[in-house]
Amino acid sequence: MDPVGEKQLRASFVNCSKGEASRLHLPVGLAALPWSDLDFLGWRDPGAPDRSYLVAPRGDGLMGVTLRVPQGVRRSFTKTTVCSICLTGHPGSGVSLLAARRAGPAGRQGNTVGTYLCADLACSLYVRGRKKSQLAGRHEETLPLPDRITRTVRNLDGFLDKVLNGEAT
Repeated sequence: MDPVGEKQLRASFVNCSKGEASRLHLPVGLAALPWSDLDFLGWRDPGAPDRSYLVAPRGDGLMGVTLRVPQGVRRSFTKTTVCSICLTGHPGSGVSLLAARRAGPAGRQGNTVGTYLCADLACSLYVRGRKKSQLAGRHEETLPLPDRITRTVRNLDGFLDKVLNGEAT
């Protein structure tokens, strides 16, 4: 992913108002992020632990979505869970169900779509081995790194297509 600035990030959000996008908390140390290792930028809101944000390259631009942890979801701290985007296994609460309001009229009516994501939204770093899961006895994939990256991007694109109500961008 190419480095992006605050203005580009805020303008990329498709499932919230411009006012909401202008008020969201951006990741700390934006300029120092490992951009060459990121397929997308994801971060948790430090002021609101139930909120997360994700921005990914799409077509000729960026697409950002706001995410929330749905209320009433029970998390197991003893079971192993797998991220639907990068397929990294995590112990306990290392994966979160995150819901995104759909873009457009469907989202204004309250429709959402969800997926299970690494709780820290660091899928790109797990895929590249820059960050390790805390899972004991972790299974090592034999799929080459470029294929794992392609799979991660494809899975993310599938989720983002659902946020856009199934419309391709």
